[in-house]
Amino acid sequence: MTEKELMLSQQLYIAKGEELARDNGRARKLTRLINNMATEEQVEECRRLFRELLGRIGDNFWIEPPYRTDYGCNTYIGENFYANYDCIIIDVARVYIGDRVFFGPRVCIYTAGHPIDAGIRNTQLEYGKEVRIGNDVWIGGNTGINPGVTVGNNVVIGSGSV
Repeated sequence: MTEKELMLSQQLYIAKGEELARDNGRARKLTRLINNMATEEQVEECRRLFRELLGRIGDNFWIEPPYRTDYGCNTYIGENFYANYDCIIIDVARVYIGDRVFFGPRVCIYTAGHPIDAGIRNTQLEYGKEVRIGNDVWIGGNTGINPGVTVGNNVVIGSGSV
């Protein structure tokens, strides 16, 4: 398996190689364009770039720049989504976000993890675990969602939660 295939199958992998570098470079370019845009005047262009960046996103959405992601293409978002400023989605594993989900400022989703054993970790091996967020969810500002977490439907997560 390639490093990308290992990564997406939630196995240990090394974040190197041409394929992962190309995908990450694409995400960096698109997020740089988005984050440097005058979004008030360029709403449709900003939305177009998000559609190009992400694996899927519904028709009705807004993500306030700045926004950061590792790949973008591993993130799938439903309808009526809003993310406030400074959203970070580390999507080395897939991220699924349902319909009618709202993020406060600085909500971060982390799918990446590193082995606890220092000997293994020092070989640069890492892994990712999928994150799933249901429908009708509100996540308060400065919240971190860790690898492998599932958030059900009709959930409110208070600010500053992990």
